[in-house]
Amino acid sequence: MSVIMYGIPNCDTIKKAKKWLQEHQIEFTFHDYRKQGITTDMVGEFCDYFGWEQVLNKRGTTYRQLSDEQKQTLDHNNAIALLIEHPAMIKRPIIRIGDLLHIGFKADQYDNIFHI
Repeated sequence: MSVIMYGIPNCDTIKKAKKWLQEHQIEFTFHDYRKQGITTDMVGEFCDYFGWEQVLNKRGTTYRQLSDEQKQTLDHNNAIALLIEHPAMIKRPIIRIGDLLHIGFKADQYDNIFHI
């Protein structure tokens, strides 16, 4: 089973998710948006899978710094462009297990995903 975690390494939620995977001896590859990049196809897939509203992290400082006009005119297409420009606004982590994607981290959620 191939597991890929997408995110940025200094995120507290990413750190918790990585720790959980390591404690449960689940091997994974980490894809750092800043070092390894992010593409329109990647963000488009995330938004198609979850809906752009789920992928967009509205709690972070990057989102709060957007203008009111940017926030009010968000739709599928400009959300993807904005997420590529500001990957810190992508809700974290996103993990890929084969063809399945999961978003966010809660220990009980990971228990269910990995059948622990």
